[in-house]
Amino acid sequence: MRQEKQLLLDSITGAIENASAFILASYQGFDANKTANFRGDLVKNGAEWVVVKKKVFLKAAENCGIQIESKLLQGHVALAVMGEDYVDATKTLYTFSQDNEGLVQILAGHFEGKVVSAGEVEQISKLPTKDEMRAQLLSVLQAPMADTLSVIQSLLTSVMHCLENKSQKES
Repeated sequence: MRQEKQLLLDSITGAIENASAFILASYQGFDANKTANFRGDLVKNGAEWVVVKKKVFLKAAENCGIQIESKLLQGHVALAVMGEDYVDATKTLYTFSQDNEGLVQILAGHFEGKVVSAGEVEQISKLPTKDEMRAQLLSVLQAPMADTLSVIQSLLTSVMHCLENKSQKES
């Protein structure tokens, strides 16, 4: 293997090994501005868009112990390599593919050691983000306390109304 190809293979292998998840996508018809904006959105969400040759990707995946069927790879192939919080990046990629039909088509993904289909990537994109889950958890924890406080407050208010009615009757 030529030195340039070996460096490319090592780069892709390293990216796959260090990523917590990645998504394979087919792309076509990108213009420079759309590409720059799309890459910027992915970077903001902790991901990187890497255009890769099919054979190099398959060899890199094989080196990492990941089995991807070559028939999945259609058209020009790119890899969205993601960090720890892959849900935000998955949402960004899926939203972009829906908003710009024909430009990006999700082919497959690799999450937590498992190869997933495009449909499963869509399901992952619909999961709540970490901040949304934290907000949901806090609301669940806060609800019993708020309900208890409102019951106590209504009891105290009713006692005050009773005392006020009693004082008005005596006068």
